[in-house]
Amino acid sequence: MPRPIEALIHTDALAHNLARVRLAAPDARVWAVVKANAYGHGIERAFEGLRGADGFALLDLAEAERLRRLDWRGPILLLEGVFEPRDLELCSRLQLWHVVHNEAQIDWLAAHKTQQPHRVFLKMNSGMNRLGFTPEAYRSAWARLDALPQVDEISLMTHFSDADGERGVAHQMAVFEAATRDLPGERSLSNSAAILRERLPSDWVRAGIVSYGSAADFPAHHASHWALRPAMTLRSRLIATQQLEPGDTVGYGSRYTATAPQRIGIVACGYADGYPRHAGTGTPVLVDGVRTTTVGRVSMDMLAVDLSPVPHAGLGSEATLWGRGPGDAVLSIDEVAQAAGTIGYELMCALAPRVPVHSAG
Repeated sequence: MPRPIEALIHTDALAHNLARVRLAAPDARVWAVVKANAYGHGIERAFEGLRGADGFALLDLAEAERLRRLDWRGPILLLEGVFEPRDLELCSRLQLWHVVHNEAQIDWLAAHKTQQPHRVFLKMNSGMNRLGFTPEAYRSAWARLDALPQVDEISLMTHFSDADGERGVAHQMAVFEAATRDLPGERSLSNSAAILRERLPSDWVRAGIVSYGSAADFPAHHASHWALRPAMTLRSRLIATQQLEPGDTVGYGSRYTATAPQRIGIVACGYADGYPRHAGTGTPVLVDGVRTTTVGRVSMDMLAVDLSPVPHAGLGSEATLWGRGPGDAVLSIDEVAQAAGTIGYELMCALAPRVPVHSAG
């Protein structure tokens, strides 16, 4: 029998979350963002739930090739553009759209020989200070692209740094609108947080973490507030139980000490599976659908949970580390991530290769 840990990818949840995006941005077309192997869910598995999107956005040319092999004939956008001139050959062959965020990429396009002009998204650095042309240089970059026979349509885009927080997007929108006034082209503005929290005029929205059922603005709002469903469940089983007496300790470093008689369960899941090592005592977990918490330090292959709220639990009981539990029980990945001092994005992407992954309805 294999070790009893597995991840389930819920294609129905992906489709549901995509529908929620369309409700929030009814006048926009939707990029389903599938970078980082669809945020750890697997492009091939996520595709079944997200194929209703208008296009797919990602970073890696190899992932774009995987989408084309799935017979996707719609738009694919390279969010960081090309990394060297020869990448443009593949863009031509696979009909990829790509972001342009620096002068070198314009130079490469100018030297590229192609029969089919490229669709590009010109990125502005409106305050994030990662990629993009400054507002002062933006029009000049647009003019250079517009003069190239290698370029067809130019779309305009930027990325928000604070859409999930109190600062919001107004300061960046003001910069973007001032610099693009009267420039033709479709706009791509909203990321996941802006889709849910703002109502911006955007021709294309970029649905990233929202597609996978995590709240981009957690803990201000829980995923249930936005009616999102978790697209990934990580679950395992109890492989042992222990009866503690007052003074007994649990795990490496004896980080947890029982203060009363207590029964605990040992779950076949640890940091080598992608569970966060820094998730200390008190991290939420479901056992047989009942909410309880971890105790002690997470080790490579195991972690311990308090069975006080689940007296009936025993060897073989199901432990839901995040996602859907038995019945209607749900444990948000955002809560687990918060307890570990990180975000749900990281937990999704950190799922270890040794964990079997299966598609589920």
